[in-house]
Amino acid sequence: MRNHLAKNYKTALDSLTVYRGILKNPLIKKLYILLEKLCAVGEDFDALLIEYNNFFYHLSQADEYRNFKHYVITCVLYDENAFTRIAEKHSFADIDIPLLRTVENDLENLHKVAMLSSRELKNIILSGYAAKYNSEKNTAEKLPEWDSSLNSVRDGRLNIYQILDQNQSWANCIKALAEFHRANGSGNFARYAGFIWEEQPDFHGLKGLEATDPVRLSDLVGYNAERQVVLDNTMFFLKGHPANNVLLYGDRGTGKSSTVKALLNEFAAQGLRIIEIPKKYLEDYPKIIRLIRNRPQKFILFIDDLSFEDSEESFTALKAVLEGGLESKPVNAVIYATSNRRHLVKEKFSERAGLSSGNNDEVRAADTLQEKLSLADRFGIAVTFSTPDQKKYLEIVEGLASIRNIDIDSKTLRDEALIWEMEHNGRSPRTARQFIDWLEAKIKGDDGE
Repeated sequence: MRNHLAKNYKTALDSLTVYRGILKNPLIKKLYILLEKLCAVGEDFDALLIEYNNFFYHLSQADEYRNFKHYVITCVLYDENAFTRIAEKHSFADIDIPLLRTVENDLENLHKVAMLSSRELKNIILSGYAAKYNSEKNTAEKLPEWDSSLNSVRDGRLNIYQILDQNQSWANCIKALAEFHRANGSGNFARYAGFIWEEQPDFHGLKGLEATDPVRLSDLVGYNAERQVVLDNTMFFLKGHPANNVLLYGDRGTGKSSTVKALLNEFAAQGLRIIEIPKKYLEDYPKIIRLIRNRPQKFILFIDDLSFEDSEESFTALKAVLEGGLESKPVNAVIYATSNRRHLVKEKFSERAGLSSGNNDEVRAADTLQEKLSLADRFGIAVTFSTPDQKKYLEIVEGLASIRNIDIDSKTLRDEALIWEMEHNGRSPRTARQFIDWLEAKIKGDDGE
């Protein structure tokens, strides 16, 4: 009995074809090992106990605690395979019928596995031991269980989760799945909107960000003309029109990075994705564009706080990216960079002296100087964010106070804001936001909230 029930679930996993990549998922691997042991003749109780607890431990570490059905639904939605890659580019009617039939079979098998409850799994274990040993029965009865409800879902795409959760046959959901991928993409590009390119001892590549900066354009006060230039270019890009690489440069704390980050929250639903590339990994640019080329999404490659020392190799790498090498930049990618420097490469007085002095070792000093100064010019658009004067600073403070619904008279607000900027970081939108954060906390604290 035990072997037969376990075999049904193991066969469901073994039968996966298009969605076979799900078998590589760490939690599904743990389940598979447990099912293998349940299928084995004469497997001892302690071994089953260990594998059950291993499986539950990994489930408890998942984002949605102890909800196995939701976990399998998440695997289905964000698996990248032949079906999802075709579905993100083509309408459902254009997908080959044989592929759809294979996917329907996979979905039925995955639905069967997703419906495996902790109670049923414990009964499978008990069926081999309950008649013989009361101690094993008592131990198995106390094994932890997981929730099967969908109440804990935090994903913003709740609708597709509900469709799969409420349908008695996942094969009937294939069109809804195809439409989901058509709207959101496939794999990690469906799951995440923001990414960072990073290198760790056990990982080198794109890391999806579970939580990105929630800032929106409506949260940013001032610099409307500057942001409009960036916004217009981004809109051209999303519509498939020619778009420029953009350099946002200017004084610290003026909202350059926030402007770029806000774009993601405004346009992620329209297919915008942002990949942040730390300067030290600019040489990996060819690897990145190979990952995103031919994807239906639009990608902003974001380089924050950009500047170069005299001899940095990444300077040459960025120069090649902006000029365009043999491997062209894909049409679905633009580069947005922020910098506190208009001229991105550090320049020395000795280099200028070399233009009129014979003491410079370099024969073509003028050429080197021009190359450094021209890097910023390779961005099609450069937008300047300057330190606000007192009037503009106070306007930003008042705008932020209005957004936060802070009830305070105008004179007190302005006086406190001026004291804050003198005692802290000077005038900037960042300083204004820090002041408003402090003021809001102080008012709520005084009110006893």
